[in-house]
Amino acid sequence: MQSQTKKEVMRNYIFSEEKKLKSKLGGEVEIISLFDSQLRELAVVRDPKIKGNDLKIEKAVSDLRNLEGIESRFVYYPWRESAFEILPETEYISVRTNRNQLKIKADEQKVLIKKKIAVAGLSVGNAVALTCAMERICGAMHLADFDEMELSNLNRLRAGLPDCGLQKTEIAKRQIAELDPYIDVSVFNEGVTAENVNEFLDESVDVLVEVCDSVELKFLLRQRAAELHIPVVMDTNDRGMIDIERFDLEPDRPLFHGAVKGIETSPKALSNPENKMKVVQAIIGNELSPRLLQSMPEIGKTLCSWPQLASGVMLGGAATAHVCRRILLEEECPSGRFFVDLADIIKI
Repeated sequence: MQSQTKKEVMRNYIFSEEKKLKSKLGGEVEIISLFDSQLRELAVVRDPKIKGNDLKIEKAVSDLRNLEGIESRFVYYPWRESAFEILPETEYISVRTNRNQLKIKADEQKVLIKKKIAVAGLSVGNAVALTCAMERICGAMHLADFDEMELSNLNRLRAGLPDCGLQKTEIAKRQIAELDPYIDVSVFNEGVTAENVNEFLDESVDVLVEVCDSVELKFLLRQRAAELHIPVVMDTNDRGMIDIERFDLEPDRPLFHGAVKGIETSPKALSNPENKMKVVQAIIGNELSPRLLQSMPEIGKTLCSWPQLASGVMLGGAATAHVCRRILLEEECPSGRFFVDLADIIKI
């Protein structure tokens, strides 16, 4: 099966002129203009001293209208059956990321806009992808998941009933597109497979976020990442546990910090349930929360699957995006296992 890839999310839905939009769609379409309000924001971003002074803002907006290159763009969202008139790309990004400063400096933002992040798994990965998109710490993403949204997913994913039955890739694609249509997103609706792993994780990817359930896939992705010298960040969604493997700096680094050394991890060996459990236990280690430890023996008996909470997913999204930003900006961020354990930090 061929994946749906290569900037197919919103670039094909952005038009330079209203007539081109309507021509493409073959008729009338509702257009909601945000251009004037965004021009006002742009004026204040370029000269914060005029904030609150309507006369000066109007003068600045008038000047902006006369500048070459600041013509509106029209972005169409087929799932909403409507289009929005917005700022062109450079100005849009400038306004949308302005309140990042100086936590992310302007020169750092220029570096980040050229980066690409790949996210495998879109449960915790949804929170990761959206946080990265909100902070604009990349200009492109590869998103992979084979699963569809179900009612039981709504305890932790930022979605709703209208999203049930949609693929998780489609939901994330829409969310990012509505946030920032200028981010290039490639989706892999069948998830990552042996057939498409080289396409999902190619030389253009700067960081891999691995948050998938499949043990076999965890190995496949790391082997490919090590081959291409791509750093890997994994969130386990328990005790704020984050694993960082800097294959960009240490291409010969043992997978999973060497935790699986001495255990057979070939595809054939991983097909054996008993051996697979040994691998899982080695990867996770002895640092799980008491509630998760209590839950583990019940999976498949009284529990349907691995328990997760929205607070843990959102924390994982924040922590993982923070780590990715540090890696992408070449700040100190070593390999290892780290915890943001709220139960340990916030004690009563």
